[in-house]
Amino acid sequence: MVPTILIVDDEKHTREGLRQTLEDSYDIYLASSADEAFNLLEAETFDVIVTDLRMPGKSGLKVIDKALTLPNRPTVIMMTAYGNVETAVEAMKRGAYDFLTKPINLEKLELLIQRALKSRDLETENRRLHERLDEKFSFKGFIGQAEGLRRVIERVKLVAPTKATILIEGETGTGKELVAQALHQNSGRSQQPFITVHCAALPATLLESELFGHEKGSFTGATERRLGRFETADGGTLFLDEIGEISLTTQVKLLRFLEQRTFERIGSSKPMKVDVRLIAATNRDLEEMVREGTFREDLYFRLNVVKIILPPLRERTADIPLLLDHFVREFARENEVEPPTFSRGALLRLQDYRWPGNIRELRNFAENAVVLYRGQNVTEFDLDQKYLAVPSESTATAGGEAVARTPEPSLSVEENEKRLLREALLKARGNRTKAAQLMGISRRTLHRKLAEWPDVDVVDR
Repeated sequence: MVPTILIVDDEKHTREGLRQTLEDSYDIYLASSADEAFNLLEAETFDVIVTDLRMPGKSGLKVIDKALTLPNRPTVIMMTAYGNVETAVEAMKRGAYDFLTKPINLEKLELLIQRALKSRDLETENRRLHERLDEKFSFKGFIGQAEGLRRVIERVKLVAPTKATILIEGETGTGKELVAQALHQNSGRSQQPFITVHCAALPATLLESELFGHEKGSFTGATERRLGRFETADGGTLFLDEIGEISLTTQVKLLRFLEQRTFERIGSSKPMKVDVRLIAATNRDLEEMVREGTFREDLYFRLNVVKIILPPLRERTADIPLLLDHFVREFARENEVEPPTFSRGALLRLQDYRWPGNIRELRNFAENAVVLYRGQNVTEFDLDQKYLAVPSESTATAGGEAVARTPEPSLSVEENEKRLLREALLKARGNRTKAAQLMGISRRTLHRKLAEWPDVDVVDR
């Protein structure tokens, strides 16, 4: 699309001269006054405005003011025959991109317009990026309807706008960093840095330097001063993942920051003060670590101002189909293929699985399914064996294959029998004669039970 430029000047020969210079590359509109420019701004969308400062009636500064009120605000370049420092400063304060004095250097003007367009494109892309971040990490970005997740969302809504230190607890793969990003994105710091440090990824000596920075010569290899993550996160949020892995020495320095909001670079005695909101996360039991003496109790209380506990995926089984559909569609778009679908039986088996890796493991499963089964219907017969096994204390064997025979104490006799029958049918890949052998019952009995319990049959209808 050809960029549009509005030229505002009360001198006709200036307007026409600029039109002739620029019309080969741009779509040019002309206005002889600020009021005429206002009318055009209401009717058209412009990328750049080139306006004179002094005109009869309203000045070019009013044109700047008007431009700043527009939804798709154009970039404004000011020009005047009365160029001086005060005028330039006033125009820039009002929102002008740059300033030119008359007579206009046409090459400089064209260069300035090109830079203004690039600057506007960057601003537009930055705005779109923030909109995408807001959408991704807004409360709508949490996928699922489980009660545990709803409690997490309510707590995020409540504490995100505050300055409180947050401790996020949850097993590996439950989405702790996603929650931390949502807390940041829905706070007053959302336009400032969000800095992440994975504490377990660095040895204690390097982690201390990573967090607090160091002075040149403070230790072997410190060839120059380095700013730590606390300084780079100034005004924003610092997320410390796997906080339970930090050494006792680093714990002392972290405690000092939380108490005094100051720290010192390694090799310096000068206190540094920054405005940083701290969010920490752990998959370990910090209270147990306090009892063992490996984590400071005073630091634990400072971190645990507000606690958010993420439920494991095995406690959100109803959310598994929703999450799977989301991830499958995401990876299908990335790979430009048709997403696979999942049979009722496959979904039931996936909901029975314990998911020790939680959402991260489910996401990996979804990517694997997209790669292997693009556009196909995935049945339980297509799943790896680990998704088919029902945990039990013992198994009975028949025909060289195992079938779980230990009842689940929380289930009724009928529910246990249904579970075992379905397990046998699955292992027999739908062969009812073989399933009856695995169960140790006659084929007639198996048929009678399937007629009584049609929902048990593994063959999807």
